[in-house]
Amino acid sequence: MTISRSNPDGLHVTPGYHHVTIVPAGRTAYLAGQCPLGPGGVLVGPGDFGAQVDQVAANTMIALGSVGTGPEHVVRTVIYVVSADRDVLAEVWRRFQASSLAPAFTSASTLLGVAQLGFPDQLVELDVTAALPM
Repeated sequence: MTISRSNPDGLHVTPGYHHVTIVPAGRTAYLAGQCPLGPGGVLVGPGDFGAQVDQVAANTMIALGSVGTGPEHVVRTVIYVVSADRDVLAEVWRRFQASSLAPAFTSASTLLGVAQLGFPDQLVELDVTAALPM
C-alpha cells in the first residue's frame, strides 16, 4: 500500500505535516479519541501536558498495534488541547513529534485548543485514522 502526502503549491508551508494525504481504497481503522488514561482507567498526569501527551502516545501505539499497523500508516490526526495559549499548543505538538508516534503527524493533521475534554483534569486527546496494510 502506498500512502502519498503532499503540500500543493499555493498553500502555506507546514511545520512537518502535509496538507493532503491520499490512500488507495482499502481498509481503514478509526480509533476512538485516545485519552491520557492508564491501564486501570485512572487519568495520568493531572495538570501536566507532557505526561498526558506521553500517555496518549503510548495508548495510541497500543491501539494501532492491535490492528497490525503503526504510526507510519496514520492518514489523519486531530489533537485536542485544553488551552488557548499558543506556547502550550506548540509544546504539545513538539512533544508528539518527539514520541514514538511521530510518523503519524506527517499526514494531514489538525491541532486545536479547546475549552474542555471528557474527563476531569484531562488536557490532551488524540483522534486518529489509519490505513491498514493489505
